[in-house]
Amino acid sequence: METGNFNDFIEKNWENIIETLRNEYDIADISFDTWIRPLKFKNIEDDVVYIIVPTDMAQAMNYISKKFMTYFMVTITEMIDHNVKVMFILENDVQNEEITKKEKIYNINSENANLVSKYRFDTFVVGNSNKFAHSAALAVAESPGEAYNPLFLYGGSGLGKTHLMHSIGHFILDQDPNKKVLYVTAENFTNEVINAIRSNSSSKVNEIRKKYRSVDVLLVDDVQYIIGKEATQQEFFNTFNELHSAGKQIIISSDKPPQDMETLEERFRTRFQWGLTADIQAPDYETRMAILNKYSENNKKDIDNAVFEYIAENITSNIRELEGAYNKLMAYSRLNKVDITLDVAEEALKDIINPNQVKEITPANIINIVAEHFNLTADDIRSKRKTADLVLPRQICMYLCKELTQEPLQEIAKALNKKDHTTIIYGINKISESVKVDKSLSNKIDILKKKISPL
Repeated sequence: METGNFNDFIEKNWENIIETLRNEYDIADISFDTWIRPLKFKNIEDDVVYIIVPTDMAQAMNYISKKFMTYFMVTITEMIDHNVKVMFILENDVQNEEITKKEKIYNINSENANLVSKYRFDTFVVGNSNKFAHSAALAVAESPGEAYNPLFLYGGSGLGKTHLMHSIGHFILDQDPNKKVLYVTAENFTNEVINAIRSNSSSKVNEIRKKYRSVDVLLVDDVQYIIGKEATQQEFFNTFNELHSAGKQIIISSDKPPQDMETLEERFRTRFQWGLTADIQAPDYETRMAILNKYSENNKKDIDNAVFEYIAENITSNIRELEGAYNKLMAYSRLNKVDITLDVAEEALKDIINPNQVKEITPANIINIVAEHFNLTADDIRSKRKTADLVLPRQICMYLCKELTQEPLQEIAKALNKKDHTTIIYGINKISESVKVDKSLSNKIDILKKKISPL
């Protein structure tokens, strides 16, 4: 059967395929309706079957892939009598069927650059709170190494710094796919340096230097986490100097401007201020409304303006929370099969929006944020599995729940699906001792605390 015939067959028999999958793997009705029914077939290309995941299920993408990829692969392979692989893609990321040769090259470079596909200038909503930063970012993207070098973006968590940084990278690669662009978080940069030093191998250190000093554009997110870590700080200092001297573009983000970073050495403060410093503030009401309408346009959802007004009036701190509320509302509507009205929004978001109370940090919040940080789902964290990739995030949840909430140990155990609190005590003690000697872990904890309580 030719590829075109595979496409036709799978498209016509999609309902039969998912029903077969349900029966073969004995999937419960609730699981089927929640995770499988909303999925749509896109196409098959080079023996890869692409399946579309609705945008409001973005946070469950990792879970769906881990849980059901093999099921789909086996079911489709047997039905078309041809070996296939399966890839899940978000609805927002679906491109036109015809991809030009240039775009293929670009996509490869984009992957190597660690860029997120949805973070582009055309998806960034400009308002009074970010207009200057957006203009500066666009100027750098249009003339890398010439306009402002370095570009230093600062502002609170979830306000759009990372979005702008990725947008710059995408724009530059769009204009010249051969440019070497690299985005890295300060946490990952630190971990790479630490691992290279621990290996006691000069070749490993040289690999790091070659990787970061041979690029045309270097984007370093949350640079404040490098400050004070001597070996990492020195490596970054030398990398910065070499790239800047060669006319390569550097973009940096932080939660504070250089002059307010108390432990920042003067040599860094001076260099960070060589170019342009631009801040991003919390979005004003008009910008929050524009962002919500943008989400609605992307998802082709027609929602009453009163619903968006309710969300925009009550979620004011950052864009990440705004997007989380929107996605939760979409998921609530889909799972409960109800139209989105103001009453439905109030019910769906009652644990997020309570205009009369200060927002609390809860174990559920912490579990969700830690899971997202480690590319897991909350269900992974709460599961009984004890694989290496789950133990550390689970113990970090225990530690942060104790540190950031007033919940008794029994309630923390309940939130993490544990029978009693002895496991919780062990996890808390384990992390408490480890952070004293493990700088990488201590760094992770700092980042997670900032995400959980950004203000």
